[in-house]
Amino acid sequence: MTNEQFKEFSPTIPTDPGIYKFLDAGGVILYVGKAKNLRNRLSSYFGDKKHITAKTKALVKHADHIEFTMVDTETDALLLENTLIKQHQPRYNVMLKDEKSPLAYICVKKERFPRVFVTRKPVRDGSTFFGPYPGKVRVDQITDLIRKLFQLRNCALHLSADNIEKGKFKPCLEYHIKTCAAPCVGLESEEAYNKKIEQIKNILKGNFAAVKAHLKEEMQYFAENLQFEQAQLMKEKLTLFEDYQGKSTVVNPNIHDVDVFGFAGDEKEAYVNYLKVVNGAVIHTYTLTLTKNLDEDPETLLVYAIQELREKFDSMADEIIVPVEVAVAGIGTVTVPKIGDKKKLLDLSEKNVQYHLMQRRRDAVSRTGRQTHAERILRTLQADLNMADLPLHVECFDNSNIHGSNPVSSCVVFRNAKPAKRDYRHYNVKTVTGPNDFASMEEVVYRRYKRLLAEGKSLPQLIIIDGGKGQLSAAMKSLRALDLEGKVTVIGIAKKLEEIYFPEDPVPLHINKKSESLKLIQQARNEAHRFAITFHRNQRSRGFLRTELTEVPGVGAKTAEKLLQHFGSLTRLRTATPDELEQVAGKAVAGKIVAYFKNQV
Repeated sequence: MTNEQFKEFSPTIPTDPGIYKFLDAGGVILYVGKAKNLRNRLSSYFGDKKHITAKTKALVKHADHIEFTMVDTETDALLLENTLIKQHQPRYNVMLKDEKSPLAYICVKKERFPRVFVTRKPVRDGSTFFGPYPGKVRVDQITDLIRKLFQLRNCALHLSADNIEKGKFKPCLEYHIKTCAAPCVGLESEEAYNKKIEQIKNILKGNFAAVKAHLKEEMQYFAENLQFEQAQLMKEKLTLFEDYQGKSTVVNPNIHDVDVFGFAGDEKEAYVNYLKVVNGAVIHTYTLTLTKNLDEDPETLLVYAIQELREKFDSMADEIIVPVEVAVAGIGTVTVPKIGDKKKLLDLSEKNVQYHLMQRRRDAVSRTGRQTHAERILRTLQADLNMADLPLHVECFDNSNIHGSNPVSSCVVFRNAKPAKRDYRHYNVKTVTGPNDFASMEEVVYRRYKRLLAEGKSLPQLIIIDGGKGQLSAAMKSLRALDLEGKVTVIGIAKKLEEIYFPEDPVPLHINKKSESLKLIQQARNEAHRFAITFHRNQRSRGFLRTELTEVPGVGAKTAEKLLQHFGSLTRLRTATPDELEQVAGKAVAGKIVAYFKNQV
């Protein structure tokens, strides 16, 4: 995104707190940041270049557009930024290497003496799932806290009352290292075990008061009994737990697991903003655009969007918060709040969707009176070269040879300021011997446009010749012979000083080095050079292989060509088995080739 594009875009940026995302042309998130004032923060990316780091310059250069999500406070922005970074791992954000998984759930298994474990795929088998959690670090903190607070089994044994009573199991290593209380042999009752499970559920649901009271009681008990090491351990657990609680709360810890949907629309489209709230934290934000085909009412569109978004984000929340009463299959509670924290959540979602709607309208108005990026470049090029027509179709020529060997030429085509690689052509120079760039250019230009005229195809508005006045004069000979002089704009570009030459004009044109039009000419020149060099290398390799093969007694040019097409390289041919050679060239020739290479070794 350029400074000019940002200046046009800047007045539409809100001044609210929130998070912003830089995205590339393919929609990939490059960077997520937070801001107390979105407009002021983003302006800092496009200010004085002297104070911008190289990384920031690279970010701005690769960014195609910017998206926002507004929140109520800067603290909310901080927590939402952290969540999105862990989930999307943008290229330009600082990331932890072990955060590889976007989402995880904590499962409390439905079984006797339930296990508690992390899973990526929640299964509706009656078990209780908490999450999703956006990142491995948070899940590890919670599960580590649970393991330190409570001794739980992690085995998959079938701990039925009958199996325990018959003594089918024996204590394992987990019991001896005191991470399990061995319910498998009856050393812990089901009632005591389930009390621990209830405390774990309190942690995962956000019912922190009961858990904190439990930890404080344990700490006080150990202290009163002079067990200071155990008391210190409980204090560390309490600190870790309080740290988790503080970092997880964005809205209200009592709002456990809800989906929030805001709605806005116009005559042609409807927009639904989605906020996913888990344990008081907003972990997803997304705006869905719906195109209206009929006169659907808002309730119908909202229900469709709710189903799509819940499936997209694999939501299992039992409660949704919406602006109007709707009936959605599979939802336990539909809340239309009027006051309180849930109303604040709905207001936040609707604030975001209204902003999205206004932004779409601004973009639509802006597009009607604004040139596209490609059109702006072509208009600049047209003005710089004083052309009558807009150069929508541009072709560029280059030669390649080494001391006259395997002379080739290339022609690359640009349409609407972008490479049209399907139209690229390469040429083996036929009428020139020795290193003669001028004659080679004259030949390929003539062959190119004689064929276009014969086939009735359109001619380019601009022809670029890689080289100075000599190559340009050679190209003009061919164009005059075809009666194309004056019908097409032709220029030559000299590599050393990037000077632009016109036919019959000894004074070169110097275009500003930062001009977009010069960059387009240079891009076409570099692409033609690359394409010519690649073709020349391939031709040299094929010629070497063909020459090497014809040195073998009994192998002629046609057989060499057949072997070349089949094996592709001399290295591959040398390593081929006699059977492989026989299938291509016959038994007699295969034997001669094997003997020839054997004698060379």
